[in-house]
Parts: sequence; C-alpha cells; structure tokens
Amino acid sequence: MVSVEFLFDVGSPNAYFAHRVIPEIERRTSVTFAYVPVLLGGIFKLTGNCSPVETFGHIKNKRAFMELEMRRFMRRHRVPFRFNPHFPVNTLHLMRAATAAQMDGGLAPYVEAVFHHMWEEPKRMDDPAMARAALMASGIDADRLFARAQEADVKARLMEATQDAVERGAFGSPTFFVGREMFFGKDQLRDVEDEIAAQKA
Repeated sequence: MVSVEFLFDVGSPNAYFAHRVIPEIERRTSVTFAYVPVLLGGIFKLTGNCSPVETFGHIKNKRAFMELEMRRFMRRHRVPFRFNPHFPVNTLHLMRAATAAQMDGGLAPYVEAVFHHMWEEPKRMDDPAMARAALMASGIDADRLFARAQEADVKARLMEATQDAVERGAFGSPTFFVGREMFFGKDQLRDVEDEIAAQKA
C-alpha cells in the first residue's frame, strides 16, 4: 500500500487548488490521499517562512506572473475560484475545528464546506459568527465543532501535527508526502502522481 498525505491549511489558496485536483489523481491511481490539518501560521513561525505575497510582492513582474500561472492552473483543471477579499485569514479556529472533525470522523464534509466558503463564495471566515452561519448553511454542525475545537486534546493534536510537519521538512501548505518523499506546492502534483506510480510498481 502506498501512503499519501496532504498537509493543508484552508487559508492557503494553493491548498484549495490541490484539494480540487486530488480526486483526479485518486481516480487514476486508486490511492486515497490522507488529509492532515496543520496550522500554516505555526509552520511559518517555526521555519521563518512567510506567504508568497509577502516574499515576492515587491519583485517587479513576479506577482503578475504568479497570477498568470494561477489562471493557467484553473483553466487546465477547470477549478472554480474567487480570491478572498479578506485574505490573509487567521485560520487558527478553522484548523482547530478541522482537527476536531478529523478526530471525530467527519473531516471530508467540513473541508469541502470551508474551502467553498473561503475560495468559491468567499467570506470573512475568521469572523466566528460568519463562519458559523456559512458552515451551518452547508450542513455542518458548527456549534459542536467550534465547541470541540476549544478542548485540550484537539488543540494539542493540531500543535503536534504542525510540529511533526516541520520536523519532516515542511515549510508551507500544501505539502504532500508519498511514503517518505516530500513534495511542496500545487505545481508538483504531477510529480506526486509519478511518485505514487513508482511506489506502486
């Protein structure tokens, strides 16, 4: 069996893009990606990293090319996307709730709902009232998850997952592990798929 992990934070547009493409890879490879919630802000703090907008925003032509590359990716994979006008969003509460959903066996519908409200019908998802209303409208029991997100075991699990990600080499989101092989960014999904095939051979 090939182990494939997708380390993600819902505040990353590139993690959203990866999420939309992963089902294509799963169908072609018959391998299921394990979704692992991590806190991108925590990874940045532990590694000294920052967002591409901060890193490259001052470089002439760089941001324009990044936007062009994004549009190409969207066309290639037919991904619906609207940039969130509230970006960057503080995702601590959302990722704690994702961890609670993972621990309680309901991660997939939660992730689908949050990505939708972050990057398809964007909202200020670090506003607790707005996030609650959005999730409830998507059929997610936000009250239960948000309450669970405040519990010590959930907070500890997210911290541990984030620390473990950094110890394994991660410095951002999305990060993928195929077995022990690490890949970073939506643009390496083709390499992820190639590595899955190589490990299955």
